[in-house]
Amino acid sequence: MLTRPPLVPGPLSPRRKVPREIARPPYALLGDPGPVSPPRPRTPEELEGMRHAAQIASDALAAAAAAIAPGVTTDELDAIAHEEMIRQGAYPSTLNYRGYPKSTCISINEVICHGIPDTATQLHEGDIVCVDVTAYVDGVHGDLNQTFAVGAVDQRSLDLMDMTRRALDAGIAAVKPGRQVREIGRAIEKVVRNRYGIVHQFGGHGIGPAFHDGLHVQHNYDRRGTEKLFVGQTLTIEPMLTLGRPDARIWEEDGWTAVTVDGSRSAQEEHTILVTEDGAEVLTRHVPL
Repeated sequence: MLTRPPLVPGPLSPRRKVPREIARPPYALLGDPGPVSPPRPRTPEELEGMRHAAQIASDALAAAAAAIAPGVTTDELDAIAHEEMIRQGAYPSTLNYRGYPKSTCISINEVICHGIPDTATQLHEGDIVCVDVTAYVDGVHGDLNQTFAVGAVDQRSLDLMDMTRRALDAGIAAVKPGRQVREIGRAIEKVVRNRYGIVHQFGGHGIGPAFHDGLHVQHNYDRRGTEKLFVGQTLTIEPMLTLGRPDARIWEEDGWTAVTVDGSRSAQEEHTILVTEDGAEVLTRHVPL
């Protein structure tokens, strides 16, 4: 495996601008999303909007992914995704959500999730990088992420990325109306089979008019996850796997960036899905690898 020094926080570019005519989520000004709403079926109008939001987020992810190369900064990737979202009339959902300062999350190597793009952190040959994009349009959100190789990557990292994609597929396949949400984590555990760490401190979530509603999706089996899935529900499944321990710590410097405690690499994959009468429909679109 190619090595690089441990990642550290870098300087941020000025906050990106969003044209006035683009509708903003309620938290855009002050950062407070308000009380958590309980899960409920989406209306036909909300589902139409979520398909639109999911399409825009997917396009923004693809645009950023096309620029991944050694020497590119995480801030440059963030700018590309931001411009694609506003070009299509969407607000970047992460921008000022609970004070988050950027339009995407970009997480390299030992960063599990919520990596803040900055102007100093460059991609290196042999890195793996997760790009997480959420778009807000028509009053609803669409959310996805995907992990990419930067140039030539070692086999252990490639295997980790492949298993994370398989874990996501297994989690989606477990979705059926009437099933308990903990069956998603059970299905992921069966695929992973203790070969990798499954991060337990972060999970998927309900999504729609709220970026995060009251549903939490654990990616390992959690006996407390007895809520039953229902037709018309929308949620994300986003397993995070590690080459070492699954435990995370948050950088004190920014209060957001989650890294593996042992410095091992992590990969993540995410889709927004709709619970249908016979299973799940994936609303977002990954970049073909």
